[in-house]
Amino acid sequence: MPVSFCVALAPEEIDIQGSLELFRRSGDDLVDRWDGQQLIRAAYTGNATWVPFVARAVGSPGAPAFEVCAPEISNVPQLKSVVANTFMAAPPDWRRLRAEDPVIRRLEQQFPGIRQIRQLDVFTALIRCISAQQVNLRWAVTTRRRLAEAFGVRHTIGDHLVYALDPRRIASVDPADIRALQFTTSKAVSIVATARAVVDGGLELGELQTLDDEAVIERLVKIRGIGRWSAEWVLARTLGRPRVVGGDLGVRKAVGLAYLETPAPSETEVRIATKHWGESSGVAQALLLHALGEGVLTNPARRG
Repeated sequence: MPVSFCVALAPEEIDIQGSLELFRRSGDDLVDRWDGQQLIRAAYTGNATWVPFVARAVGSPGAPAFEVCAPEISNVPQLKSVVANTFMAAPPDWRRLRAEDPVIRRLEQQFPGIRQIRQLDVFTALIRCISAQQVNLRWAVTTRRRLAEAFGVRHTIGDHLVYALDPRRIASVDPADIRALQFTTSKAVSIVATARAVVDGGLELGELQTLDDEAVIERLVKIRGIGRWSAEWVLARTLGRPRVVGGDLGVRKAVGLAYLETPAPSETEVRIATKHWGESSGVAQALLLHALGEGVLTNPARRG
């Protein structure tokens, strides 16, 4: 029988619906599913175990929470921890940045409570990065969905379906079979190489959390097809570090329009323009990307 319980999020203003809209805007990959009211995911709870759950947004903006429905399981504490960390909380420094930066202040007033979504499964986080390399987000979602349906682990919770990406299963797949899903050859090879690297060890969340940023990047870029910006997304989304992914095209466009009067700044220009974000980089980056998706950064605005 399914069980239900409430999970409180960080005690701050969080726009759950707005923050999760990224999943619906770019399409349904059957892995991270959001229908506007319910989040359907399979939480990795360790020991090669995934638990499907449905989380409905409840509470108020200042006291956000999820009402969770999950199978009757013994590891409810681990599942609660995963759900509680769905978003990266704003650091104390966020108040300083809002006061000093008129761009951030204006966007935060327009979209209060937008937060970075966490991807606590390292393998799934890397697959998201690989699938998004040099393509638009909708095509990335299409190929991830095909990967999930072909080689993922299917879970159901009530009437809902969701897939988990198990590296042990994908590590043994012939890259040609992944190429047949319309991934490029290099991406197909990278997906299998990433699965094998995870299976071989050294990429567990707990171990990566003990490393500094550059050590995490150094470890991840050893995997074929994983570059620096993919490793930085792991820092931001998975480890919750205040990292600006300056090489990502979406980040570059958002920062360029907001600060530099150009949609195509260089990575160096992005890093210089966002240096003052400091410990609030993760929240600021999520806010700008949300604003970009909402189409409000089409008219460049200078900071000052």
